[in-house]
Amino acid sequence: MTSADSNSQPHATPVDREYPEPHEGGNLARLNSLRAGVLGANDGIVSVSALLIGVIATGAGNKAILLAGIAATIAGAVSMALGEYVSVSAQRDSEQLFIAKEQAELKDLPRAELEELAGILSGYGINEDTALEAAHEIHAKDPLRVHLQLELGIDPDELTSPWSAAFYSAISFLLGAVLPLISVLIAPEGTETWVVAGVTLVALALTGIISAKIAGTSVGRSVLRLLVGGGLGLVLTHFAGSLFGGAA
Repeated sequence: MTSADSNSQPHATPVDREYPEPHEGGNLARLNSLRAGVLGANDGIVSVSALLIGVIATGAGNKAILLAGIAATIAGAVSMALGEYVSVSAQRDSEQLFIAKEQAELKDLPRAELEELAGILSGYGINEDTALEAAHEIHAKDPLRVHLQLELGIDPDELTSPWSAAFYSAISFLLGAVLPLISVLIAPEGTETWVVAGVTLVALALTGIISAKIAGTSVGRSVLRLLVGGGLGLVLTHFAGSLFGGAA
């Protein structure tokens, strides 16, 4: 081969070899946990704030308002934890059932599974002969992981713990609920409704920005949705509290 021929051959760039894209396991699970945390915090902010404003509108005393907020915080955190635990447990049970089923198929029907994998790879635009060769190589190493990811979208290393999900949901709800509780404590007498509402809307705007950054979506739309939804909830509960408080 001449020097010219050698120079004309394609070479992998050093950047390709030295700086590969990061594909660390657990990134998706962490991202989902972060999103769930933001949603839990939003729930804590809105639900406790709305309840406080509703109770304030009834004309109740400071002690009753605070006790109602604490009760709502505890009940909400327990509800969030229980709901997340049940939901994730059901999802995990289904995923483990699929994993066991795929293991059995790989053991009892290896040829059919190999051909299925080759067909999936071919569907991504890979030449059929190359796809079959790749499927053989995969089946010689760790076929279960690849079958789970390509057929079912399951990564065995990404299965979420129900206990972890329940814990983080409860904590995020508590952190969100603390803001309106503190605001009602420090608000000057007669301004509780406005202080709680203001703190709530600012907190919702911040969580809207955070959630939009995480998801890579429009910050403006995310913030607007939260402000409109949260503001509407506060107005409705204030109206309900005024109505029933006046009736009492």
